[in-house]
Amino acid sequence: MIDLDLGWRTERLDLEPLTVAHATELTPLLDDPRLHEFTGGAPLSEAALADRYRRLEQRRSPGGDQGWGNWVMRVRATGRAVGTVQATLPADGPADGPAEVAWVVAREAQGHGYAREAARSLVARLRADGWAVVAHIHPGHLASQGVARAAGLSPTGEVHDGEVRWAGPPAAAP
Repeated sequence: MIDLDLGWRTERLDLEPLTVAHATELTPLLDDPRLHEFTGGAPLSEAALADRYRRLEQRRSPGGDQGWGNWVMRVRATGRAVGTVQATLPADGPADGPAEVAWVVAREAQGHGYAREAARSLVARLRADGWAVVAHIHPGHLASQGVARAAGLSPTGEVHDGEVRWAGPPAAAP
């Protein structure tokens, strides 16, 4: 089963579990209203981001019904953080529903394939553990659609809160 407290490596990235300490490093990277164009909201202050990360580093929702996996994407060659990737998992395991994945990459780091690399790796890890995988993507967000396709997800035609549900093929038993 995927361990939400452990990171892993891809070809170019180190994926490290998100902690409150990452807020200082990530605040300037995520302080860009354009990153919220399709998802809504606005950039958070360092204090607000630290509060959010303090909740996320618990790796579980307050009610205990979801596991929260959040990892910082760090380019190994430079040591620079470039964004995050996440998975929300039903706490009772793959039989209880799909894992939902998402990603965000700082504007200056976009266009280098980091989100594709991290999402592809995360989806592969989840599927190897028996999870079905979904993502919800705004129909106008072409870059995220490309990331989802690269991770093996396809649009389903289902729309929820203005976002299209993307899903992968059924997961194999772990």
